[in-house]
Amino acid sequence: MTAPTATPAPPAAPDHVVGDQSAVFALLQDPATHGTAEKVERIDTHGAAVFLAGPFAYKVKRAVFFPFMDFSTPQKRQAACEAEVAISGAGAPGLYLGVVPIVRTVHGLTLGGDGEAVEHAVKMRRFDTDLTLDKVAERGALSPDLVKALATAVLEAHAAAPVRRGFDTASRLTSYLADNKTEFSARPELFPPNEVARLAQLSEDALAGITPLLNARSTAGFVRRCHGDMHLRNIVLLDGKPVLFDAIEFNDDIATCDVLYDLAFLIMDLWQRGLRDAANAILNRYLWASADDGIEGLEALPTFLSLRAAIRAKVEAAGLAHLGAERKAEGETRIRAAFAQAVAFLEPNPADTCPPPLLNGATMAETGPGRPSLWAVGGLSGSGKSTWAAKMAPALGHAPGAVILRSDIERKRLAGVAETQKLPPEAYTPEATRQVYDRLRALAARVLATGHSVIVDAVHARPDERDAIAQVAREAGADFQGWWLEAPKGELIRRVEARTGDASDADAAVVRRQLSYNLGDISWTRAQAFSTALSTAQPSDPRP
Repeated sequence: MTAPTATPAPPAAPDHVVGDQSAVFALLQDPATHGTAEKVERIDTHGAAVFLAGPFAYKVKRAVFFPFMDFSTPQKRQAACEAEVAISGAGAPGLYLGVVPIVRTVHGLTLGGDGEAVEHAVKMRRFDTDLTLDKVAERGALSPDLVKALATAVLEAHAAAPVRRGFDTASRLTSYLADNKTEFSARPELFPPNEVARLAQLSEDALAGITPLLNARSTAGFVRRCHGDMHLRNIVLLDGKPVLFDAIEFNDDIATCDVLYDLAFLIMDLWQRGLRDAANAILNRYLWASADDGIEGLEALPTFLSLRAAIRAKVEAAGLAHLGAERKAEGETRIRAAFAQAVAFLEPNPADTCPPPLLNGATMAETGPGRPSLWAVGGLSGSGKSTWAAKMAPALGHAPGAVILRSDIERKRLAGVAETQKLPPEAYTPEATRQVYDRLRALAARVLATGHSVIVDAVHARPDERDAIAQVAREAGADFQGWWLEAPKGELIRRVEARTGDASDADAAVVRRQLSYNLGDISWTRAQAFSTALSTAQPSDPRP
């Protein structure tokens, strides 16, 4: 579906409004219109006004004109309403109910009925606005299980999205950069001119560096007709499941993008909200369930994240005029933070990371400026490696942190089974295990080549396995740290027996067998792993 071509619009007000819709908004705000005595709740954005009445919601496109979104005529707004129902409704069955005309009769405006249609509204099934994921996140209820379900929802949406091979991603992103610079330059009270120029230069340099990669990914099928606006506020829990809604409907070229750019909006939103564990988990779960040929796309992720943050700053700045006086100052603070984050995503040596809490004061080896690092974590089953890796990852390297390569996940991927499906004994032969470790090392080298840091989570029981993963870092010119986690026998057994819904197949018998291993000399930093705390002993400098 192709959006109407943007045409020059009449001069717009500072909020980009080009038409008076006050009578339509008054009609939809009136409880009598909906046959209810309850107050109608109204939600305003830069591009729409939504009215919540009884069991329904009515969304009217604003009469606005932006370089990226043209709703300047009733016909264009009607087309956008119909496109929203077709596009977003396909991924959210039962949520979108159709398009309703607002008509002029001899008695005035009415919602539906016969007469001259002067406006149109998307009619939706009303849902509890406290169940959009931005509200869920604000309550601290974005659980690991919900993050896992969210990653699955994104993967399913991308799998269903039409492929657009040959789409010129770089040219499209170049136009975004130019528009961002123009919009930012027009608002010096929000965006300091020197920082606008700095962001523009960083962005242009970064985009030039990844253009060949973007072209290759377009040819390979990574560019699709995506959601395009995938942040927490546009995802809602329906029947306990995350459902994407409110996709970009007004411009196919904007919604057509690299799948990693689509995902980047969600990652950026989580990261900016301080939900960095969740941002890292979303990326890793997406990679675990995706084909290996997508790994190289990580090189583009800092640019994608920066663009998403910049566009958020620009769009929210355009919507300031629709905020009440009490919310305007808060909005300005949020906009400045998004702009600053856009710059930070492109910094060569991320400065906003901090030592993760599980280290409990342990000394971390210094890493080179701007260099990726490889962290290997070993230990017997139940020693806490995966918990440690998940806590460490957000603090390492470029946002949203290190890629986690887990032996249990890769073993299941090699076998072609689901993450939690138990494998037969033949999947754990020495030869099968050698293949898993070979795969971990090969993937780690590919991740490092993109400039991202990586954590390799495996038992690493043999000295040659520990030496081999350190060699990967040396060959890549990356910093290396090796950590060995330990816990008493009873704690190891308790943990593996308590696992549910996990990729590991280890049980008490496996732990007892591992306890008999000859581990050889362990030069990695050793840590006692009790509950959620790690205390360290025998620190070493494991850098190559």
